[in-house]
Amino acid sequence: MKKENINRKGFVFKPYSAPSQTPFEKLFDVFKELITHTSGDFDEAIDWLRELDKEYNLTTPDYTIEDFIEDLKAKGYIREEIRPDGKKGNAITAKTERAIRQSALDQIFGNIKRSGSGNHKSKGIGIGDEHTGEFRNYQFGDALDKVSMTESLRNAQINHGIGDFNLTEDDLVVEETTHKSQMSTVLMIDISHSMILYGEDRITPAKKVAMALAELITTRYPKDTLDILVFGNDAWPIKIKDLPYLNVGPYHTNTVAGLQLAMDLLRRKRNTNKQIFMITDGKPSCLRLPDGTYYKDSNGLNPYITNKCYAQAQQARKLHIPITTFMIAQDPYLMQFVEEFTHANQGKAFYTGLKGLGEMIFEDYETNRKKRIKR
Repeated sequence: MKKENINRKGFVFKPYSAPSQTPFEKLFDVFKELITHTSGDFDEAIDWLRELDKEYNLTTPDYTIEDFIEDLKAKGYIREEIRPDGKKGNAITAKTERAIRQSALDQIFGNIKRSGSGNHKSKGIGIGDEHTGEFRNYQFGDALDKVSMTESLRNAQINHGIGDFNLTEDDLVVEETTHKSQMSTVLMIDISHSMILYGEDRITPAKKVAMALAELITTRYPKDTLDILVFGNDAWPIKIKDLPYLNVGPYHTNTVAGLQLAMDLLRRKRNTNKQIFMITDGKPSCLRLPDGTYYKDSNGLNPYITNKCYAQAQQARKLHIPITTFMIAQDPYLMQFVEEFTHANQGKAFYTGLKGLGEMIFEDYETNRKKRIKR
């Protein structure tokens, strides 16, 4: 008797094996991390890579750091340039900048699932393009393509019978759809000196979040807009391509200038939905006076400066611009300032270390949750 083949289903357990990578891919993953930490300085990143190679044996005699550099050139990740001192050197290209942003997106938002073209759901139902599965009676003015023919024909059979089939306006039903909307976002990044004080690098995680958010919006929400600005003694916009090169300066924290620029950028947007994300680790400590001089105070919370911040928060509230503050510190007096600032704007606030920063920004951007203060 011939034996039948029986297909059995089950689980097979075996030791984990890392995905196969070429020598170039292994080094490139480390290089992308280093180039972010060195703010785009290729030579410094390679120096760090050589030091790591000595300690962890990243290369082999068959594939050296020099081979890796040649591959970077051949693949278009770096280019030769003439430096101000007249000497030749290497610099990263736009292809590398994109790879860094994609890497940041994978690291911070790696748990997201791909979906259709990006738009944000609003809280209401009505005329839109995403089906809810709920139905209502047809009303004059409803578009015909919104009429559910299956449900309408079912009503006609129930109301008039199959023998004398008749479809009337009273039989028509429309499936509800949710509104989708575009979002204009401004991301503010604190580049004051405190972002690297006390031996803690806070600017690199902030850059990673900015790059990940930029990649998320440009790839998943192409209809949205994202502006990025940095603030120290003053505030100025930067382009997405400049993010890898971002570094701190010998600056105080002029939060007011950052908020003023953010609202000015958002006023130019036609989108109804607007929001501000602010990443900072310190208290506001600087203002620019009408005569062009700077008023600075690094000791505690200065009421003259903080009151100006509260006024900007209230103005943003009047313009229907919620502000979400991500405070990378947990000092009680800083938390008190953020709480009052958030109350003035009726926005949101998160007090956090660096580990969960990107995940919270992603969650907030995706869900459009109700405004509240989270402590």
